Amino acid sequence: MPTALVIDDNPAVMTALEVLFSLRDLRTIGADSPAAGLEVLAKEPIDVVIQDMNFRADTTSGEEGVALFREIRARFPEMPVILLTAWTQLESAVELVKAGAADYLQKPWDDTKLLTTVQNLLELSVTKRELARRRADENRRRTELEHRYDLRDIVFADPAMERVIALACQVARADVPVLITGPNGAGKEKIAEIVQANSMVRTGPFVTLNCGALPSELLEAELFGAEVGAYTGATKARDGKFDSADGGTLFLDEIGNLSSNGQMKLLRVLETGRFERLGSNKERQVVVRVISATNADLDAMIRAGTFREDLYYRLNTIEVRVPPLAERGEDILPLARHFLATDKRLSTEASNALRRHTWPGNVRELKNVLQRAALLATGPEITAADLQLPGAATPEELDRATIEAALSRASGVIAQAAAELGLSRQALYRRMDKLNIPKE
Repeated sequence: MPTALVIDDNPAVMTALEVLFSLRDLRTIGADSPAAGLEVLAKEPIDVVIQDMNFRADTTSGEEGVALFREIRARFPEMPVILLTAWTQLESAVELVKAGAADYLQKPWDDTKLLTTVQNLLELSVTKRELARRRADENRRRTELEHRYDLRDIVFADPAMERVIALACQVARADVPVLITGPNGAGKEKIAEIVQANSMVRTGPFVTLNCGALPSELLEAELFGAEVGAYTGATKARDGKFDSADGGTLFLDEIGNLSSNGQMKLLRVLETGRFERLGSNKERQVVVRVISATNADLDAMIRAGTFREDLYYRLNTIEVRVPPLAERGEDILPLARHFLATDKRLSTEASNALRRHTWPGNVRELKNVLQRAALLATGPEITAADLQLPGAATPEELDRATIEAALSRASGVIAQAAAELGLSRQALYRRMDKLNIPKE
């Protein structure tokens, strides 16, 4: 049963609130002085505090209430506090609300308003506890991952990215091909490095080839090697990437760019470990773990006849999807700080602007933005202007999807969502009202 602590030297106030709260199955504990209230807080699990502003009959200054609130805030920073005030202490109460008090109500109070305020605070407290529990679980899982596996110094904080990394580590020791999908710049190569680092061939070479960076006539030579005269300019025999990766891992980025002939040869290597150099009929044998990546829709390419279905299923024994940065908002600021020079820091406005941006270029765009901002900043602090983010939304321009996404990440906690969006709680409430976004 939730418990309210009432700190008031008037027994009639305590009795009235005890009767009122019992109607809502709320347990009430009374304390007739600040010292007694602090003693209860130290011993009992309390969900909400309702405190008076004066405790001596000869004073109406509210100074005792101010001192009590500040002591509660210092010892129990997450404890919600409602102030009961006379009209003479309204100014002090308003200042305390700015300092973190949940609300203030004038005596005599309105029962309905007080019950509503208390109920809202209790629901918020439950949400905060659940959020704290979830974050503790996330931190525990992240620590276990970091201790158990070689994560190649990857920077992450978002649960979505944690799941990707956990899957990559889980499949790393299995001798099967892995297909990593996701948009450009999202970090697919880093995931490939993690798979390699935790695999049975982690001591072998890790060889990469961007299949989108070479013309098709040279791509096969890069993969399989070539004999003299196999293509124009081939003046000497050369090894291919499969030769170089023997006993280790070959990472093929942008696999959708491989030619039909190259796809056929790759399928054969995956099935038999055998291939021929261009211009040769002599078979070569290798043992290579293949990890491939693409931002293309391979299913659509199969339907269009430009990608072999049998190769797709051979590559796609395990698929690891790396989400875009827009879907892993908690990664943005840790990555931004990682990309910053050690003598630079982000201002609050810059942090809010980074969180609001949609990052179509993903992690690669974020890195470029921070490197540029570090050069442009004239002092140790990066400002929002230094970021030069195109089309950054103002609070009035934030759309429904952006706000709902922030609320979802904050588990409905308005204060947390507002902080992420760079708004005050009141500004977020106004924007939610305008967009007809429910508050519960």
